Amino acid sequence: IGIGGSDLGPVMATLALTPYHDGPRAHFVSNIDGAHMHDVLKDLSAETTLFIVASKTFTTIETMTNAQTARRWVEESLGTSAVAKHFCAVSTALELVAKFGIEPDRVFGFWDWVGGRYSLWSAIGLPIMIAIGPANFRAFLDGAHAMDRHFASAPMLENVPMIMGLVGFWHRVVCDYPARAVIPYDQRLARLPAYLQQLDMESNGKSVTLEGTAAETPTGPLVWGEPGTNGQHAFFQLLHQGTDTIPVEFIVAANGHEPDLKFHHQLLLANCLAQSQALMKGRTLEEARAQMLSKGISLDEVDRIAPHRVFSGNRPSVSIVYGKLDPYALGRLIALYEHRVFVEGVLYDINSFDQWGVELGKELATNLLPVVQGKSDAVGDASTGGLVHHIHALQKGA
Repeated sequence: IGIGGSDLGPVMATLALTPYHDGPRAHFVSNIDGAHMHDVLKDLSAETTLFIVASKTFTTIETMTNAQTARRWVEESLGTSAVAKHFCAVSTALELVAKFGIEPDRVFGFWDWVGGRYSLWSAIGLPIMIAIGPANFRAFLDGAHAMDRHFASAPMLENVPMIMGLVGFWHRVVCDYPARAVIPYDQRLARLPAYLQQLDMESNGKSVTLEGTAAETPTGPLVWGEPGTNGQHAFFQLLHQGTDTIPVEFIVAANGHEPDLKFHHQLLLANCLAQSQALMKGRTLEEARAQMLSKGISLDEVDRIAPHRVFSGNRPSVSIVYGKLDPYALGRLIALYEHRVFVEGVLYDINSFDQWGVELGKELATNLLPVVQGKSDAVGDASTGGLVHHIHALQKGA
């Protein structure tokens, strides 16, 4: 049970390393929406469930609300005395953890200066270790350490995080590209784009410099994505022919984990390479016309359709290729993106390790809770007041 950095990294890595699972089944709950907790608990038995409450401060409202719900679920099934045996915590707030009812020897601590989005290497990664085992988790850390050493020691022109950071800065500031798409051609990396959204946008989505002045250039781009080949059938139309140029980062393994499904992986690789090639080379009007005419399509039809089959090309992409998605490779990949984010933050002259932009919404949610509950009418503005009135009307009619 966690949210943000306490959830996105463990969820992503646990799914990515599915072939290496040798421990208990891992389930994750993050959203305050009760549907998330309900849909997970309905398939579990209290007797065989251990809850890991992951919160640095042990005050995050979503996490603590979900933890209290889980506690009641255990109490209703097994009694209050069972809580101590079915909960542990990952936190730095020992006093609040004890108040919840978790014994000190069931608390996994970590450094209070570690930001959530950089924390999956710490005890926050406990669910990953439980799922894949200590040896595989050590390989995961070893991969990250190898990338750390590469970043610290490799010459500039051979330093992959540095190169990616410089290219990202060039795309955002010089080319004014508003976004970048991350497309892992690996279904088990389905949660990587969401993880990178927090890592990148919470780190570099700032408009104030380290000196406290307004940024004079654009800063962090919008980061989004979906696994290939699914994305090809959803938004690649925009990537190839949209009016905005959006750099794409393709991520793919040379080898899959399913030897009996080799043809599947060959198709996956061919599609990944084809999309990169299409973005780079494009297709001219003359090529489109010649292709259509060679198929016997009428000249009138060619004149009408050919302009729509033109691809401008010269759309930037990066391809990251590794041998196999194993713990070591995943560790290297994640550390690569961490260091790239840092490089871009330095170039933007912003602090990549704070997140003041998340505060206001949380403060207003606290103020609006009694309004939603009907205990107060101190809404603060007519627009929000109208929404609250509509919600209350719908609730009365339910």
